[in-house]
Amino acid sequence: MTAQLAVGAKAPDFHLDRDGGGRAKLGDFKGKKLVLYFYPKDDTTGCTQEAIEFNGLRKEFEKAGAVVVGVSPDNAAKHDKFKKKHDLALPLLSDESTAMLEAFGVWKEKSMYGRKYMGVERTTFLIDGKGVIREIWPKVKVVGHAKAVLEATKKLA
Repeated sequence: MTAQLAVGAKAPDFHLDRDGGGRAKLGDFKGKKLVLYFYPKDDTTGCTQEAIEFNGLRKEFEKAGAVVVGVSPDNAAKHDKFKKKHDLALPLLSDESTAMLEAFGVWKEKSMYGRKYMGVERTTFLIDGKGVIREIWPKVKVVGHAKAVLEATKKLA
């Protein structure tokens, strides 16, 4: 069963493999704002555009005291290829088990051409330095989204 998180809730903890080797957990970002963006699949049109837009604003997010991290069910090796191909510097986490995707409520039943399947609903969370969710963008439309998240991040004390 998929969770429904709300603004003001504690973000679920996670321990995931990341690109380049190693692991990442929520505690790694303590004291920093964290932008977690969930996306369906590396190297697809929308996901590539979203990653490039967030990556292009990376320095501005850093100035705002935030780290931007992408999460998908793709494995870490696929993330490495995706990052290299598109010259991305953002950390990408791998949730092949979908446990984190489910905990954040973004692993949903989807439908394409009448076929139902489980997949990631493109969603972004803004989490403060204490691990509290401050804003949620569900069913993200990619164009301009990273800029909107940046503006909200700048306003978060």
